[in-house]
Amino acid sequence: MHMMKNEGIADRIARVGAAVVLGLLGAFVFSGVLAVVAYVVAAILLVTGSVGYCPAYKSLGIDTTKK
Repeated sequence: MHMMKNEGIADRIARVGAAVVLGLLGAFVFSGVLAVVAYVVAAILLVTGSVGYCPAYKSLGIDTTKK
């Protein structure tokens, strides 16, 4: 299965930045279930930002790349 990129560079940078912030919040501010949720969301943002593909964007027909 070939995944076409559907995230532009600004989108990808924002996702990775948000992942870092959520990871730090999970480590130093949140606790319990909220920390786990922050880690899970951070992981999703980090992966999607790294590969440039978001399945939710695909299902919603969103594409932030410049074509």
